[in-house]
Amino acid sequence: MSGHYQHRFILVVRKTRLQELIERFNTWPQARFYLEHNQVDAQDYLDEHDMYQRRLQEAEQTLKALGRFQLLERHLLPNYQFSPDDIVITIGQDGLVANTLKYLNGQPVIAINPDPRRWDGKLLPFEIGDLQAVVLRTVAGKSACKTISFAEAKTNDSQQMLAVNDLFIGPKSHTSAHYRLSWNGHQETQSSSGIIISTGFGSTGWFQSLLAGALGVSGTTSHPLKEGFAWHEKRLQFTVREPFPSRTTGISMIFGVITPNTPLKLESLMPENGVIFSDGIESDFLAFNSGTVVTINLAAIQGQLIV
Repeated sequence: MSGHYQHRFILVVRKTRLQELIERFNTWPQARFYLEHNQVDAQDYLDEHDMYQRRLQEAEQTLKALGRFQLLERHLLPNYQFSPDDIVITIGQDGLVANTLKYLNGQPVIAINPDPRRWDGKLLPFEIGDLQAVVLRTVAGKSACKTISFAEAKTNDSQQMLAVNDLFIGPKSHTSAHYRLSWNGHQETQSSSGIIISTGFGSTGWFQSLLAGALGVSGTTSHPLKEGFAWHEKRLQFTVREPFPSRTTGISMIFGVITPNTPLKLESLMPENGVIFSDGIESDFLAFNSGTVVTINLAAIQGQLIV
């Protein structure tokens, strides 16, 4: 057992819907009244919360028996100092896995599905009963692992952002974005509702919605990327949303591949309300206003998900 103590087991958790409602309404009776008034089953919130708490207790007992243990709330991820030997365990939905990977530097992640009857969990290969065996295999270096390529946005004023699933670059609200796009030796001024840059990990999410809409408009049903692309691929895919053709804006570069040799560069032409955010977290954004130039490419850091 002594060999396990070089590792620290970080259990990343998130608040349940019930906990978030209690924070909003101060007490559970007030939250329950709100739900029932809107004809929502309050018992479902209780059942989900109780199941999640049981799984957390089981995970904590298992991990404490194996070595050093730390419980970490999701909102603390951006400021937490991870060590190279940490092994990270998440208990929650797929989104928690992506949120966690973004703040690591190659540490392995073991993703536990707290309630397989409730969540499909495409990124959650394990259940709580698997935890001890998976941790021991990981400590011994015998676990299979999938490598995940990240996207990175770097601005000319030294701001930086990573994305596990996707980056959004565009307007803060429902207006048009104006920018100059440079890619693969060509340049074009565009007006659109924004640009989505997808990783392989995120290519079955937002990217699929964009592709499905384009296929529906064109009246076709097949595309080489309809099933996404591999997590480890050294590529990103950019998609311009709702590009608008005019005398001064073009639509010739609205879909393309970003590789280490063909980065995407955007120069903002918006005096205000331009933003860059990753993985759907709009509250954590970089400003993308006039004078800002952002370069999008693959990040040097990669994620490691135990499978």
